[in-house]
Amino acid sequence: MRRILLFCIGLALLPSLVHAQVGLRRQSRTQTSTELNYANPQEYEIADIAITGLSTLNAEALISLTGLRVGDRIRIPGDAITNAINKLWEQGIIGDAGIYITKTEGDRVWLEIALSERPRLSGYDVEGVSKTQSSDIKDQIKLNRGRVVTDALLKNTELNVRKYLIEKGYLNATVKITPEKDQNLSNSVRLRIRVDRGRKQKIDQINFVGNENLADSRLKGRMKKTKEKPRITLFQDLVGRAIRLRPSHIGQFFSNSREVDGQDIKDYLATHVKPNFFSSSKFVRQEFEEDKKSVIAFYNSKGYRDARIIGDTVYRSPKENRLVLDVQVEEGRKYYFRTIDWTGNYVHTDSTLSRILAIDKGDVYDMELIQKKLNYNPAGQDISSLYMDNGYLFFSIRPVEVKVEGDSIDVEMRIQEGPQATIKRIIVNGNERTKDHVIMREIRTLPGEKFSRTNVIRTQREILALGYFDQEAFGINPVPNPADGTVDIEYTVQEKPSDQIELSAGWGGRGQGAYGGFIGTLGLVFNNFSIQNILKPSTWDPLPVGDGQTLALRGQASGRRFQSYSFTFSEPWLGGKKPNSFSVNLSHSIQRYYNQTTLFRFDDQASGHLKVTNLSVGLGRRVKWPDDFFAVRNTLSYQIYNIYTRLDAEGNPVNNFNPGQIIGIQNGNANNITFNTTFSRNSVSAPIYPLNGSSYTLTASFTPPYSAFSSTNYSDLDLSERYRWVEYHKYMFDAETYTSVIGKLVLNTKANMGFIGSYGGDAPIGPFERFVLGGDGLSGQAAGFILGRDIIGLRGYTNNSITPRDQNGQMMGGIIYNKFALQLRYPVSLAPSATIYVQAFAEAGNNWASYSEYNPFKLYRSAGIGARIFMAAFGLIGIDWGYGFDQVPGQPDASGPQFHFTIGQQIR
Repeated sequence: MRRILLFCIGLALLPSLVHAQVGLRRQSRTQTSTELNYANPQEYEIADIAITGLSTLNAEALISLTGLRVGDRIRIPGDAITNAINKLWEQGIIGDAGIYITKTEGDRVWLEIALSERPRLSGYDVEGVSKTQSSDIKDQIKLNRGRVVTDALLKNTELNVRKYLIEKGYLNATVKITPEKDQNLSNSVRLRIRVDRGRKQKIDQINFVGNENLADSRLKGRMKKTKEKPRITLFQDLVGRAIRLRPSHIGQFFSNSREVDGQDIKDYLATHVKPNFFSSSKFVRQEFEEDKKSVIAFYNSKGYRDARIIGDTVYRSPKENRLVLDVQVEEGRKYYFRTIDWTGNYVHTDSTLSRILAIDKGDVYDMELIQKKLNYNPAGQDISSLYMDNGYLFFSIRPVEVKVEGDSIDVEMRIQEGPQATIKRIIVNGNERTKDHVIMREIRTLPGEKFSRTNVIRTQREILALGYFDQEAFGINPVPNPADGTVDIEYTVQEKPSDQIELSAGWGGRGQGAYGGFIGTLGLVFNNFSIQNILKPSTWDPLPVGDGQTLALRGQASGRRFQSYSFTFSEPWLGGKKPNSFSVNLSHSIQRYYNQTTLFRFDDQASGHLKVTNLSVGLGRRVKWPDDFFAVRNTLSYQIYNIYTRLDAEGNPVNNFNPGQIIGIQNGNANNITFNTTFSRNSVSAPIYPLNGSSYTLTASFTPPYSAFSSTNYSDLDLSERYRWVEYHKYMFDAETYTSVIGKLVLNTKANMGFIGSYGGDAPIGPFERFVLGGDGLSGQAAGFILGRDIIGLRGYTNNSITPRDQNGQMMGGIIYNKFALQLRYPVSLAPSATIYVQAFAEAGNNWASYSEYNPFKLYRSAGIGARIFMAAFGLIGIDWGYGFDQVPGQPDASGPQFHFTIGQQIR
């Protein structure tokens, strides 16, 4: 009875308590107190509404939000007052609110809305983390000055900071946010975000439970983001086993059984060798969930269609700051294909489709393989390409499991062929500098032709091969028009800088004459030049660009000793209608020689010089046989070598030095007229970091066979007469392939070889155009550079070290060489601003002075690691560390550990 009485009293008081919260009375001093009867509310007309307590907010806007208007009639106490306060609180910008009666006259009432604003954010500080992490946290929480500081804002900020720290491996991090009043700004606070990161939690071990058919190592290998901490305990475990177990058979080192197969050894090595030095071992739940899906996908690809993960546990390892992950797997039964039937196919027969699918009865059930064979198979033809290369853009195919019996599954391939689509329009977007016709001439999908997926992919390759566009931002969007059976293809490109500059400068003041003057290099390469717009300054950006031509200018000087100048222009589409390329090159270089009289002093007058002037003109064209990746190029060049030696009064070289001694000419000229023809095939997917494709180049160079037209015995001629007209024939072969191993990890293989011959008789092979091997492939003696020798790199050895020498120790160059290389590349960044990748390599090569010495199995071997960075303004720059394994006769320091710097894309 007492409880019932208290309950009734509570119900009677409840309305007055509710209204008291929203309708507190506050009378003016001259106003007679107004009694509010909560049991009998009165109706009033609002005579005026005032608002107090504001510093930044607009009073009229807030009054309008309440829904109260002057002239409205409301009941006091009543729902109108309660609703008005609720509407103000809903905005999230009000700290406290109350509505007061300040005056009443009859049935008219004057109201005052008393508010307190929530403080505004004037700034915030992040404590307890590094500057880099502080910057990252600020990017994550995105707090802008002037925001209203609410409880929700504080909570969300705390959650976002914790989320960032957890992603970095700080699973035990704590975050405390304290608002502090800003003394410089009214109604403002600064947030002090205090972070205690704790220690990073690394994954020590991942255990799989229930996996009877697939080893832990294979499942861990499918987890791309969730990795164990690196460890190498192989030696420790082998020694421990030898002491504890004293195995009588080598197999007992790897398992408890004497019978050991290759998989047992792999599993053992995977357990005790974890070289995850470049992978993070932090635990991130979201990445872990994605990796679990990868594990199930791997199970599915092995026939375990019903495999699932039934649970996982994360707990602390006995090792400090380490975690252990247990993953419980339910493998289920292993399934196999039984029958595969085709429905809806009218264009191609069942046998044709089955031959391309290449899956037989009894094969392990693998839906991932099915999808690859149906939709896109990088290793060969697939069903979709069979249809889509013949215009069937609207083609679709859906594999359906129609029967599961025991461990066998019947699959039905349901096809909708649809009509053939004809290309209607080609649209190119994003080319702000490059003219449309430069892109259009590379496009293989032409209006009026049937749609072809292969041609779309080929178009992508050809456009990216221009080198003007970012390969990551390239887009293809077919827009079908089912009404008329046509399709518009939209290609989207993003321009990237393609011009290059090479610049170094200094002033030589050491000594007299030899080193005095300008020292440096200035090189400019405009890869998207437009000679047509030279006289149209309004089209410059900032130079005439857009026609896909190349203009290269380069000058190099080293005081008075060496100068070199070159000019190159190339047009890839001569005449603009066919891919016939044209190029012209003009270069001039001079090497002067000075006698050094003291440590810092040289003669003012040169002892002699070696000048080379070269003019070459080339024509090339793409050919469609054997396929349209082939090209042929012919070049005609003329070089003149001018050798001058200053003689004394007796006719002997001053200082006993002859600049042309490597050629054997004291004073005179050597002329070299060469016809060069190149047959090449290039299907590389991208110019800087290709994922697939290959490049093959065969080059043959011929000079006129002057000795065949003369009865002169060349062995009786002095060298100045023998080399007045240079003769030789030379052949070079370069092969390169790119294969995607996993993702963007690429295997690059190379094979390079070349040889030089004479036309027979008594005409020997001269010193021109020989091979120089070793080092970075850039550096060569001046004579080697000027004589047109091919300088070929072999990392792990010093520059030019693997090069035949004469009896005086002078480098004379080889006439036959081989080089083979294998590289594994992985990209760090493929951004258009900077492409960066790392690589590991192994290579071998040799260089021989005569054919009788040639031995293709005697090669100098090396291996190492390196990195490359490509920036549009400077081209490709690289650094390598290589180790040469073989000793070079007479050069004890030529092999071993070596650092190499490279500039530009090296073919050999």
